[in-house]
Amino acid sequence: HGWSEALAGIKSPHVKYICPHAPVMPVSLNMNMAMPSWFDILGLSPDSQEDEAGIKQAAENVKALIDQEVKNGIPSNRIILGGFSQGGALSLYTALTTHQKLAGVVALSCWLPLRASFPQGPISGVNKDIAVLQCHGDCDPLVPLMFGSLTVEKLKSMINPANVTFRTYSGMMHSSCIEEMMDVKQFIDKHLPPV
Repeated sequence: HGWSEALAGIKSPHVKYICPHAPVMPVSLNMNMAMPSWFDILGLSPDSQEDEAGIKQAAENVKALIDQEVKNGIPSNRIILGGFSQGGALSLYTALTTHQKLAGVVALSCWLPLRASFPQGPISGVNKDIAVLQCHGDCDPLVPLMFGSLTVEKLKSMINPANVTFRTYSGMMHSSCIEEMMDVKQFIDKHLPPV
């Protein structure tokens, strides 16, 4: 709900915005208490074990949403995936593993999950030239800026580096800001112009 409100301020009339809710599940990092989560989080360091099965299942769920929109008549190359934190991580992973050609990815305050599962060097998939807007606050205590920096370097080795934009925001924690939302709007409007 929070993101649909944030998007309300930057919506373009010709674009449909879908904000799916993550399912509620026990999360290891949260002492196994249930919370909205796309996949389990076992730790917050770069070498933490990852919930590979959960990440792959979540990506299949997003791919099913894409398929539904394509069935509704929206070409996949007119679809941008986006998300914050875990949702941004999932958006990146899905875009790099799907067989649907997408318009772009908006990845906010996040990282690339299962990064070791990708081969070294450029990917050969349909999204090797995808546009990515990656944003991060320089004071993020939960997903440190370093994770964002490492992710952007990995992305630039996998897809056309000219299409990867990395923006940082001074003083921003694990949250969003007006400046970031305006950058998101500009990216969406550029990659989904009216037809």
